[in-house]
Amino acid sequence: MNNYFIILSAGSGKRFNLKKPKQYFNYKNKQLFEHSVEKALNSKLFKKIILVIDNPKRIHKKYLKNILIIKGGKERFDSTLIALRKIKKYKPKYVFIHDAARPNFSIKLLKNLMKNLKKNKAVVPAVYSRDSIKYKIKNQYYNLEKKDSLLTQTPQAFKFKELYAIAKKQKIKVSDEASLFINKKIKIKFISGEIQNNKITYLDDIKIPKTFFGIGFDIHRLVKKQKLYLGGVKIPFHSGLKGHSDGDVIIHTIIDAILGATRKKDIGSYFPNTKKFKGIRSTMMIKPIIDNFYKSNFIINNLDINLICEKPRVSRYRTKIINSISKLIKLNKDKINLKGKTVEKLGLIGNEKAIACEAIISISKND
Repeated sequence: MNNYFIILSAGSGKRFNLKKPKQYFNYKNKQLFEHSVEKALNSKLFKKIILVIDNPKRIHKKYLKNILIIKGGKERFDSTLIALRKIKKYKPKYVFIHDAARPNFSIKLLKNLMKNLKKNKAVVPAVYSRDSIKYKIKNQYYNLEKKDSLLTQTPQAFKFKELYAIAKKQKIKVSDEASLFINKKIKIKFISGEIQNNKITYLDDIKIPKTFFGIGFDIHRLVKKQKLYLGGVKIPFHSGLKGHSDGDVIIHTIIDAILGATRKKDIGSYFPNTKKFKGIRSTMMIKPIIDNFYKSNFIINNLDINLICEKPRVSRYRTKIINSISKLIKLNKDKINLKGKTVEKLGLIGNEKAIACEAIISISKND
């Protein structure tokens, strides 16, 4: 396995419009270039990974010995040539060239490139344009057929000897390594690229949803000869929760968490202790709250709930309650977690005279 993966990450990223170069931008909890390093490592296809950076001193993280960090050149192709010369002494078989500005490629794509490289000198991923394309020659515009227009991506894969032989003689700057082969009329194998493997050029290319958090809490006394509702589910029990409504602490807690995350005061502001809401089911209370939530272009990332009681045992009803909440707030049940907590027989809750609930919700807004 004498294959090498070169990550080009030495650009200034002026169009990204930030004070620091684009490659150091924190994207999905990692610096942009780190996504490419991690995927190349995890693929286990490469003997060494070469990270070509603007200034190696800016990399403070300690990497494995099979990751080389070198200083790049002024232009993209300069950095490619520097990296190729660096690895020439290792006599590579295959080399992949990748732009760090494309962090969303898959390991599946790497494997597909490697597979096709066995019978080809150059393999390049590409997708067809979704837009109409015009081409200008002097002052005349021409239409290009979408079916004949390829948008090339990286990583681009090559047999090292062929790529190096062309690259070291190249005097004119090129935008990618595939251009070298096209200019020399050497056949390239184009394979299907990935839609998500888009290049991040401008800050607007990264959709950063605004994320907010909300906390909810509620507690009600247990009283005999009353129905117990938890999360909209009727639970067989010796007592029910006393309240102006049906006392469903789980739903009340979720409502307050949503209101908190959206900065909308509290549940009492919308459902005061008036005759109008006397005995109302909590499922009816959450409906207008959640409808307004989605109309405001919010989404729920996840919901975590603690139901605090000695009895009933949460484990017996967890699935039913989660399914009920899922329908009520229109959220995939995989994003809902419900935990049962006791208070070791202490206080009102420990003596089975009350049930409490707390929850935290994470939401995002797409403007």
